Amino acid sequence: MLGFLSARQTGLEDPLRLRRAASTRRVLGLELNKDRDVERVHGGGINTLDIEPVEGRYMLSGGSDGVIVLYDLENSSRQPYYTCKAVCSVDRYHPDVHKYSVETVQWYPHDTGMFTSSSFDKTLKVWDTNTLQTADVFNFEETVYSHHMSPVSTKHCLVAVGTRGPKVQLCDLKSGSCSHILQGHRQEILAVSWSPRYDYILATASADSRVKLWDVRRASGCLITLDQHNGEKSQAVESANTAHNGKVNGLCFTSDGLHLLTVGTDNRMRLWNSSNGENTLELYSGSRDCNILAWVPSLYEPVPDDDETTTKSQLNPAFEDAWSSSDEG
Repeated sequence: MLGFLSARQTGLEDPLRLRRAASTRRVLGLELNKDRDVERVHGGGINTLDIEPVEGRYMLSGGSDGVIVLYDLENSSRQPYYTCKAVCSVDRYHPDVHKYSVETVQWYPHDTGMFTSSSFDKTLKVWDTNTLQTADVFNFEETVYSHHMSPVSTKHCLVAVGTRGPKVQLCDLKSGSCSHILQGHRQEILAVSWSPRYDYILATASADSRVKLWDVRRASGCLITLDQHNGEKSQAVESANTAHNGKVNGLCFTSDGLHLLTVGTDNRMRLWNSSNGENTLELYSGSRDCNILAWVPSLYEPVPDDDETTTKSQLNPAFEDAWSSSDEG
């Protein structure tokens, strides 16, 4: 680290590399919190977690047993050592419990009165937190692998759903029906994620090794198919226009929405520029069973919307049209 500091002072090293080195050291030094535990309720593996963004106090968990548990993370005892207690649960005796493994749970982004869950039982369920009853149920013909609601949108209530089929389903919470379908992948959709920066931009990952970015308002839909080679390989090469050399089973945007992180069964994680689809060539070796991502460190400063240094030449033309249209206000 001292070498990084001296090189930074003499101008020989990019300051971003120092920040990355410091972040990496911190991540490698992470340990389980010995002062806090979580009450064990699930009878099997836990597939998914989500902490509500309003207060950061309540956490949902979904398990392979089909059970959903709501935890209170606040230390009400004021003791240095405490266990986070389960407030309530949708257990095996609940009339609306999922029949099979719960793959995704997500709080409604704007308040804690509602949350969603999806399962291998081919359903997406919308729950009333106060009564713990289903407010709506969406049924699909295929197994559901993933779903996601936009964390920022105030213009739509669409839930993107990835299933065993190659089509991305968009469910409208207002109408209670599937509004439309995004076609372009060749195999099952393993992960979906809305941009935290733009209301209508969606990223999808598939078993066909591809990651696509969509503007859901467009008839053509797909804006970019991410290419790990940045177009330097011939289209005849099998790996051309693929994000990974294997299934892509996880993705998430950075908190500022400027970059996208993907993980595949090739045991690699890749970081992408979300505006032009460029592979930044930041390559990380991952665990063989990694299929869930959550962005924690902020390695890139957010770019203000009125930043004059961001020229149009830096953005994909398709994104300029989509993100500066008249209905964006």
